[in-house]
Amino acid sequence: MTKNAQSRATENYRSRLAQRGMIRFEVVGREHDRGLIRTIARKLAQDDAQAAYLRTTITGVVADETSGKGGILRALLSSPLSGSEIDLRRPQENGRMVDL
Repeated sequence: MTKNAQSRATENYRSRLAQRGMIRFEVVGREHDRGLIRTIARKLAQDDAQAAYLRTTITGVVADETSGKGGILRALLSSPLSGSEIDLRRPQENGRMVDL
């Protein structure tokens, strides 16, 4: 089956992107963020020092959201009460007698 012109154009475009080490993908977001997302994508595509700085900054900001293990422990250790001398032990009791 022969491919139509649109399909060939799309394949050619994607292969040219791949030669430059890039891919095309789609994201879903708010309408008012469209310009911001496009600007960030353009800056990251330049792959220069500014892109590296932007990549590091964004990764640091979203790393807390994407981290898997240890999230609760990290939150507890960053608590203002961490390191304080508060005694959080509960008294041990034998319970009570109940007539059944």
